[in-house]
Amino acid sequence: ASSTDDATARTIVEVNEAGVTTRLRVEADWAGSEEREVAYAVPFACDAEASFSGFGAQYNQTDQRGEVFELWVQEQGLARTGLSPFTGDEHTTYFPMPWWLDWRGFGVLVDTHAKVNADLCATDADVAWLEVEHRRPGQSGEETAFEALVFHGPSARDVVRQLGDRVGRPQRPPEWAFSPWIAIQGGSDAVRDEVARLRAADVPFSAVWVQDWIGGKVIVGDVYDLTYRWVADEALYPDLAGLVSELRADDLRFLGYANSFVIDGLDHYDEMAAMGLLPRDPEGATYRFGITVSDGSVADFTNPATDAYVLGYLRAMVRDLGFDGWMADFGEWLPYDAQIFAGDPALVHNDYPRLWHRLNEQVMNEERPDGDWVVFSRSGWTGDQSAQQIVWIGDQEADWEPTDGLPTVLPAILNLGLSAVPFVTHDIAGYSGGPSTKELFARWTELGAFTTFMRTHEGLAALANWGWDSDAETTAHFRRFARIHEALVPELLALADEGATTSLPPMRHLALVFPDDVQSRAQSESFLLGDDLLVAPVIEEGATSREVYLPPGTWFHVWTGATHEGGQTITIDAPIGSPPVFSRGTDRADLRALWME
Repeated sequence: ASSTDDATARTIVEVNEAGVTTRLRVEADWAGSEEREVAYAVPFACDAEASFSGFGAQYNQTDQRGEVFELWVQEQGLARTGLSPFTGDEHTTYFPMPWWLDWRGFGVLVDTHAKVNADLCATDADVAWLEVEHRRPGQSGEETAFEALVFHGPSARDVVRQLGDRVGRPQRPPEWAFSPWIAIQGGSDAVRDEVARLRAADVPFSAVWVQDWIGGKVIVGDVYDLTYRWVADEALYPDLAGLVSELRADDLRFLGYANSFVIDGLDHYDEMAAMGLLPRDPEGATYRFGITVSDGSVADFTNPATDAYVLGYLRAMVRDLGFDGWMADFGEWLPYDAQIFAGDPALVHNDYPRLWHRLNEQVMNEERPDGDWVVFSRSGWTGDQSAQQIVWIGDQEADWEPTDGLPTVLPAILNLGLSAVPFVTHDIAGYSGGPSTKELFARWTELGAFTTFMRTHEGLAALANWGWDSDAETTAHFRRFARIHEALVPELLALADEGATTSLPPMRHLALVFPDDVQSRAQSESFLLGDDLLVAPVIEEGATSREVYLPPGTWFHVWTGATHEGGQTITIDAPIGSPPVFSRGTDRADLRALWME
């Protein structure tokens, strides 16, 4: 142990060996200090081989070396260019995590709910700085130390497993969840009509996701937005329980939508405010702010009475309506300066997603103890791995831009996988912006076919976006890749079993499988499904070929059966309908047969 002293603080560093981890703790005595906010900044060596992958859902690339950014749960922003209102930057994210994996076989977790700032060998090429911000000690729930856990591996796969042992693991979704899900909205008749057309088109799918069961309307142009409430819109869905039962008779599951907002003027706002179930602002009034096109607040889940109140609505979705699950949206909006029932909001803010997600999981485990349910959500922080089942990577723009479009999907999924989040999905074909195009929908579908969960979203510009049935060619393309995804379900189930017990993601960064291959470490635009199926999606508009790095081994091009030796980068033809997919050591004639139909 070592210590340093100054006028206001005594800092102690303790290193304790405990099995496969080392704990680093930096404490400070702030007695007598007048500082209202304090910070701990701890340096880590940054030599030539150091790498920094993970950090939760990061959308730019997998290795963040040379980057400077904050880790704070927030909206990722629109377009992420920093040039317009409601935007963010390349590191704003719903699910940050103060964690990185170094490909040499160790990982570091900064163990805190406070805001963390990272400077990864940018300001000083030899040093990676991690800074934890705290308010003055003495406040309820205040943390007064910097703590980090170092996981020793020795392999990257071991590190991911060790992290999962620490932060927890999700429940494995049921078998039907690995078949395609289709987003439908617009009312009961619209749902019935689209289900009939999907059946007629012979598209395999297991679930419909109906987000506007709570109500929706056109707010401007082609933009269709939701009414944020926890009860059914009886005008759009006059007998929702009957519709759910009807779909179940057709062997289809029904997924809905919920979030933690409480909108002024709807259903339960006044009652929750009167009961003290909403945060208060610094002046003591109910904390109100703008939420899309409405005003409202968020539920205060530090209050057990709030849990009980909201659980009643969530239970009704299962008991009364028969839902098989839902999207548990948002979770990023607890104000930093709010007055809440318990704890310091500066610390609760990053833990708020877990507080929200655990209620959804609690309801489903109580109502469906057999595990026959799905809940998917987007926000998170360290420890949320055990409270949420499936993470979807949020609201990408329906475009090709590298800041927030299709190219950001794979880095986010890979970084989450390296952060012990094994079950991840995305929207086909994006959500914000738009309208999406025929080519974009096709390329996003091709990626979706090889991801763990294949699911569509009509998007914000729902009335104008391209969809699976926009023309006959698109329908045939979507059917082909939905069938390919369906054929992969047995493999996905085996990989999911592994993920639920070891945290190893089904969609794997190449270096998880080829840890000694330096070129594999640099890949952010391709992945392995399991250990042997390499997928390199086309993410550039107008491209009909792309370069693909093949790790060591013999690789079969799935669509032609041609073989390629690994350890090199090749250029492969990749017109629409032929995304680059390679199988290590085995000719996947089964997938080729489906592709040729």
